[in-house]
Amino acid sequence: MHRNNQQNRSADRLLKMPGKLDRGPVNFESRIARQEGEIMAIASHDVVSVAPTTSIIGAVKTMTECGFRRLPITDPGTRKLRGIVTAGDIIDLMGGGNKYNLVQVKHNGNLLAAINESVREIMTTDVMTVPDSARIHDAVDIIVHHKIGGLPIINSGGILSGIVTEKDVMKVLSTEKSLLAVKEIMSTALKVTNPDSPIGMATREMIRHRFRRLPVVKDDVLFGIVTNSDIVRYLGSGKVFNKLVTGDIGEVMGLPVRTLISGALHTTTPDQNINDAARNMLEKGIGALPVIEDTRLVGLVTEFDLVKAFARE
Repeated sequence: MHRNNQQNRSADRLLKMPGKLDRGPVNFESRIARQEGEIMAIASHDVVSVAPTTSIIGAVKTMTECGFRRLPITDPGTRKLRGIVTAGDIIDLMGGGNKYNLVQVKHNGNLLAAINESVREIMTTDVMTVPDSARIHDAVDIIVHHKIGGLPIINSGGILSGIVTEKDVMKVLSTEKSLLAVKEIMSTALKVTNPDSPIGMATREMIRHRFRRLPVVKDDVLFGIVTNSDIVRYLGSGKVFNKLVTGDIGEVMGLPVRTLISGALHTTTPDQNINDAARNMLEKGIGALPVIEDTRLVGLVTEFDLVKAFARE
C-alpha cells in the first residue's frame, strides 16, 4: 500500500528511537521492541476499501489501478471491516479452486456474468487482523506463523484503521545488518511452469500449493515469473476481454502463460547478502527474486523468506 510523506516520517522516527531493533536471542520478543501501538507508525493509514455490494470486476479494477494484492471490504458508512479479497481469491475464481464454482456452476462457465456478481460472493470473511494498539512484534508473529502477506488493522470498534504488509515489516527488519546469504534462506524445491502451459494450469498449481508466483522455465532457461497479481492485472486492465468471443472462461484460461509475462526480470545470486536482496526488492517494488547460478535457476527468495530470516536471526 502507498504511504504519504507524513507516514514515512513517522516510520523513520520509529526506526531511530533507541532500542527499537537491539540484537538479542533468536526470538521475536527480544528482536523487536514491544511498544504499544507502534504498528501504526509503519502501516498504511489511508486504506482504499470497497463495499460488499461492489462487483467483482469493480474490485479487481481497483486492485489493478492501485497496484494492490489485497483489498479490504467495509461497510460504506461505518468503514467496519467485513472481509477481504486477495489476488489469491481472484485466481481461485478463475479456475484455481472452490470459488471457480461461481463461474462454472452458477454461470455455466460464463466469466462475464460471474465477475459482475458482488464481491461478497468471493471475499474472505474470517479475516485475521491486528488491533491499532499492536506492536510490530505482533504483526511479524502472525505473518511468519500463518504465512499471511498483509493484515488489516482495526480499532476497538472493528473500524478499518490501516493495513500492514510483509513489505512494511521487511523494511523495518532489514535495517539491521545480517550475515546471512540468499542461499541460506531461499526455496529450492520449486514448482515451475512452461511458457506454453495454459494459464488455467498455472492457477491450479498456485492454489493447490498456496503459491503466489511460479517461475516460467523452458529448457532450463528462465523466461520470467507469473504471479497472482499478474493474473489480477490481466483481468482488471481489460486485456482479458479482447480474448473473449463467447464469454466462456475457457477462452481465457486456455491461453499460454507467456501471455502474462511482461516487464524486466530481476534476479539475485546465492551468495548475495539478504540485506542487499531486501533492498533490491524494495527499490524495484517486487515481492520475489529468482536465484540464478551459472545461468540456471537454483532457487527463489521472497518477501516472506526475508521477513522470516530477519526476525529469527
